[in-house]
Amino acid sequence: METTRVDDHDMAHRDAEDIEVLELDGREFVLVGTAHISQHSVDLVRTVIEAEKPDAVCVELDAQRYEALSQRKKFEALDLREVIRNQQLAALLMNILLASYQKRLGGKLGVTPGSELLEATKAAAEHEIPISLCDREIRITLRRAWGALSLWKKSMLISNFVASAFEDPEIDEEELERIKQKDVLSELMNELGEAMPALKEALIDERDRFLAQKIRETPGQKLVAVVGAGHMQGMKEAIRRGVNADLDAISEIPKVSPVWKWVGWAIPALILGSLFYIGLTQGVEAASEGALFWLLINAVPCAIGGAIALAHPLTILAAFVSAPFTSLTPVIGAGYVTAFVQTWVQPPRVREFQSVGDDIATAKGWWTSRLLRVFLVFLLTTFGSLIGTWVGGSVIVTQIFK
Repeated sequence: METTRVDDHDMAHRDAEDIEVLELDGREFVLVGTAHISQHSVDLVRTVIEAEKPDAVCVELDAQRYEALSQRKKFEALDLREVIRNQQLAALLMNILLASYQKRLGGKLGVTPGSELLEATKAAAEHEIPISLCDREIRITLRRAWGALSLWKKSMLISNFVASAFEDPEIDEEELERIKQKDVLSELMNELGEAMPALKEALIDERDRFLAQKIRETPGQKLVAVVGAGHMQGMKEAIRRGVNADLDAISEIPKVSPVWKWVGWAIPALILGSLFYIGLTQGVEAASEGALFWLLINAVPCAIGGAIALAHPLTILAAFVSAPFTSLTPVIGAGYVTAFVQTWVQPPRVREFQSVGDDIATAKGWWTSRLLRVFLVFLLTTFGSLIGTWVGGSVIVTQIFK
């Protein structure tokens, strides 16, 4: 494709702080740093694409996110029972929490999150410019980020996400522009790196290298790349160095450590072994009392968790029955059993999929929305089952020393 050059007057946008122009090996890369909830960014990307008329437009999207933005794929098409079967309910909840916060933040500015990325693809299509989706698949990014965190860091992250769900973000375009300044972004990235370096590596650094590599692989002498402002510095350095990134290495979903598999099976083995030892040394009656105690100490807290969530009576019964047995296997937890039953007996309404971003921001919404009640059932019954497992396990194990 032949690139049409423009005069200096039309290149005035290059002086903007949001734009970096790199020249490497006879190629030109025009990097546009955006905020995903800024009307200024929406207008800027169209201006740049129409003025530059590049050979290709690269955007910080993967195929899944592009389809969701461009086709406005409805969340209600999601098969919640399939999500539960694949044990991905926790990841879905985290995604909803983040999307809800972004939606409310963008709503204050009248901008849908990701509008500037979609605008870039529309402007490119209108001028018959090829589009290159350069981001790593979101599922891989989230799995790598989650797998890189310790149990304590995961707990901190979950608590921060839950807290953000109830925040009412106050921000205007002036504050947004201040945040986009390079020194503030660097400060934010440094703070994230100090608090959770593994999380920053997966969410920012790896994607900087991935994006830079994909952009360099895109054909054309002149490219416009539209990316979040937080990626600008790292991408710029990666493009300048010209070092090929190992995309296969940073696209692997981390496997669960064999240690955790051993731990997962060691706990039920310890419980059952302790009951067997009690039977040999203290008699069958003592072992039976221990087994009954295990059943009740697991069943009751799990059922209470379901009751607090205002779950359906069948869900509460499922919690009571399943918890003593799911606690003895790492294959599936009580929370997934109860969430599946709750979805089956009280399926979420279609409108709740549309309003989940607003419902999740209020305490009342968690109990009135059938969709959010599924998540609430999952969380509270899981917590109840964990209490039962640790209390019951510690009592039974100490019993062998009496």
